[in-house]
Amino acid sequence: MKKTIILFLMLSLMGEYLMAQKASCSVAYVDLQYILKNLPQYESANDQLTLISKRWQKEIETLEQQARVLASNYQTEQIFLSEEMRQQREDEIVAKENEVLELKRKYFGQDGELYKKREALLKPIQDEVYAAIQEIASDKHYDIVKDRTADPGLIYMSNKLDISDQVLQKLGSK
Repeated sequence: MKKTIILFLMLSLMGEYLMAQKASCSVAYVDLQYILKNLPQYESANDQLTLISKRWQKEIETLEQQARVLASNYQTEQIFLSEEMRQQREDEIVAKENEVLELKRKYFGQDGELYKKREALLKPIQDEVYAAIQEIASDKHYDIVKDRTADPGLIYMSNKLDISDQVLQKLGSK
């Protein structure tokens, strides 16, 4: 009878232990900044975005300079101008400043050209990275994969949980 009770207790404890093991989840981490930095196509896309952004910024700066010149000329010539000419020059200055604001909004606004270009160039690369992460997570039976750079509460992480290099290998970059 004593052996049966001990055996029953041991089996119960083992069952609880196995259930606890099964209930726990497997976690892995990636460093998305590291992965993206090591993808040549991502760097190339970023370079393209930088060039486009600089070109647009230069275009805006040219218009801003034109507006400043108009305003400066107006200030120096104001006393020699008729009321009608003053109004015309002021309207020109306001129109040029509005043109600058509209161009800034068009290129760099919330849904501007830069946002659309970034989306077109970077989203396919990011989708490929996420697909590689999902494939590795599925193959290795990870329940959760977290970005270590995006987790402010992460204080320590074992390197054996970092699958960033595996993702790069899956993408053919290592």
